[in-house]
Amino acid sequence: MMTVGIIQARMASTRLPGKIMMDISGEPLLGRVVRRTRQARTLNLVVVATTDQPVDDVVQQFCREAGILCFRGNEDDVLDRFYQAAKQFEADVIVRLTADCPLLDPLVIDKVVRTFCAGDYDYVSNTLEPTYPDGLDTEVFRRLALEQAWREASLKSEREHVTPYIWKRPALFHVANVEHDQNLSDQRWTVDVPEDLEFVRRIYRYLEAIPSFGMAEVMMLLREHPELLDVNAGFKRNEGYQKSLREDTLLKEKKAR
Repeated sequence: MMTVGIIQARMASTRLPGKIMMDISGEPLLGRVVRRTRQARTLNLVVVATTDQPVDDVVQQFCREAGILCFRGNEDDVLDRFYQAAKQFEADVIVRLTADCPLLDPLVIDKVVRTFCAGDYDYVSNTLEPTYPDGLDTEVFRRLALEQAWREASLKSEREHVTPYIWKRPALFHVANVEHDQNLSDQRWTVDVPEDLEFVRRIYRYLEAIPSFGMAEVMMLLREHPELLDVNAGFKRNEGYQKSLREDTLLKEKKAR
């Protein structure tokens, strides 16, 4: 099977515009994410999927100069963007990642992919019941499941966040969750706000001398310096998806009037 890692990326972030090109220890955040994703042994290709808006010309230019495969598609209908990218690169299996996670661990990616391959699954992730830090999210799904979602999903939350149509329907799709042996879901390793960026920059300053450091090294550092967790404490997980759900409700109420 052709397994393609697709990294969702755009410049027009609501809370921290342009974050994917911001510097982390001498390299853009997006470059850090791609570098880590490419270290996963279970992926045949890694693609950045950005939008067709002029603001994301810089993303395409960065990818071209860095030798990174890039696909451009619909800005708001991210489900369509993923489906069209999967078609173009002939993916049988898609691994969905996001460009705001510069602490992604390729070992975690491989664990989720191998769980998917070991069973007759349509969708496997480590996010259905989160136990990993926010920022290590990995979703793996069949192109056939993606295609069905692309044809049938109608809610804003299902088009904007790619996979809810699949994982919300266990009667239609065979889904599974990968759990860590310790619940670390309260830790925030993603980048949505300036405080997140500062947290990640500090992690890199401490660990950049260690080639290909991963989750284990970060956890060891945080045990030695727990004060680092205070840098971006207090922000909720999955705020973007919760916002889309509220918009779904408002649209339903408007139609019902």
